[in-house]
Amino acid sequence: MPLLAAGLAFANDLPVRPDLTPEDVARVRAVTAPATDFAHPENFEQMSAGKATVTKIVNQDIFSFSQANLSFEQEEQFKLGNALFRKVWVASPSSTQASDGLGPLFNARGCQNCHLKDGRGRPPEPGEAAISMFLRLSVPAKDADEQNLIDTRGVLLFPEPTYGEQLQVFGVPGIPGEGRMVIDYADEPVTLGDGTVVTLRRPTYSIADLAYGPMSPDVMVSPRVAPPMIGLGLVEQIPAEDILAHADPDDADGDGISGKPNHVLDPVNEAVMLGRFGWKAGAATIRAQSASAFAGDIGISTPLVNRPYGDCTEGQAACLAAPTGEQERLGVSEAPDPILDLVTFYSSTLGVPQRRDVDQPAVLAGKQAFYESGCASCHVPKYVTSRDAPNPAHRFQLIWPYSDFLLHDMGEGLADHRPEGDADGYEWRTPPLWGIGLTQTVSGHTQLLHDGRARNLTEAILWHGGEAQPARDAFANLPKSARDNLISFLESL
Repeated sequence: MPLLAAGLAFANDLPVRPDLTPEDVARVRAVTAPATDFAHPENFEQMSAGKATVTKIVNQDIFSFSQANLSFEQEEQFKLGNALFRKVWVASPSSTQASDGLGPLFNARGCQNCHLKDGRGRPPEPGEAAISMFLRLSVPAKDADEQNLIDTRGVLLFPEPTYGEQLQVFGVPGIPGEGRMVIDYADEPVTLGDGTVVTLRRPTYSIADLAYGPMSPDVMVSPRVAPPMIGLGLVEQIPAEDILAHADPDDADGDGISGKPNHVLDPVNEAVMLGRFGWKAGAATIRAQSASAFAGDIGISTPLVNRPYGDCTEGQAACLAAPTGEQERLGVSEAPDPILDLVTFYSSTLGVPQRRDVDQPAVLAGKQAFYESGCASCHVPKYVTSRDAPNPAHRFQLIWPYSDFLLHDMGEGLADHRPEGDADGYEWRTPPLWGIGLTQTVSGHTQLLHDGRARNLTEAILWHGGEAQPARDAFANLPKSARDNLISFLESL
């Protein structure tokens, strides 16, 4: 939907928000209106997360600071959660009973291993084990009953029968890892409107050294890098009405952009809710996403996902026979509620760094090119969070994530051909852009998109297809100076 139309739809939907007074409606409508003046920054534009914005000196740790508006007591919770996020789990049995239960199959020994410095993961280098990137696995529904289970949100997908929902490349002593991710790249030159040639790299994925027999012939594989952790709690408090105001799943306005929600069963609330986390919006809440990562990535059970054997299946007998880390005196599961509570709190209160260079001419010109190229249709700039957010630090903040948090068909080039709930094999959730310009600073690389195939922002834009093809083509046909300005704008986020 064109940005102006999207803005008007959003404005018209504001009165249905139960947290807003009529005065609030007017204020929110004014501050979230699309930009029209590109000669100057907008009010509060530098503060990407409102009062929660981190204003520390920018360095490698800039993604790891708490929101600026936490209370003293909340800072204590944040630091305890950070310690658990950084915890290295060990195999059972162990003398460190509060830290055992790793695996038996796993991708990482702790949350921080994937989300290093709370930043973005990357593909492995040749000969390097994959740590901050993994392969999701599933198989198609085999009959109408299984498809109905997906359609009614009973499940998101069906795991590969032997290897489960994710390829685990590591195992505890005596338990072999499942296999090894192999990535082969092919160069694809792309000629821009002014004759500039940019070489993209197209990845092909395979799995070598399978330790538990062959995979199902109809297995579907989806590569995923670990996304940045910043601003998640604020995203969780964007009212669903404001996100759904941008949805147009049947493209009723005929502009070629749909925007489809992924509604998922949330185990926290035991209800079907709007998915907003993960590359395909497969999780509705941070707590659910955290519990899923504990189980799938580390093999640690929680009360929410109480699987002490992680992603082990009936085809992996040695894995299911391994000792677990459950200790009755410590509570149900290997990571009882106090641990999950603190990790969830930490994950929900990481701040977003303030913008840089918002008043520079190149950045302002790039912002105008971003809007005029159509990028802001899906990368919706701003929202106001709920007045009723459970955490006062998340309440009624003007935030600038640059995402509509909806699913969009990104074309054959980026397709993984693996459905997840309502998301088909061509669709991806629009990722937030805040912090994208600090990827090199925090993570030491600039590899972008869901699988890190893009080595810089220009390549990331040029990979866009499907609904984003017109915006991609508009960028490709800009003169070099305008393309550079648009990149400068993105680097300021």
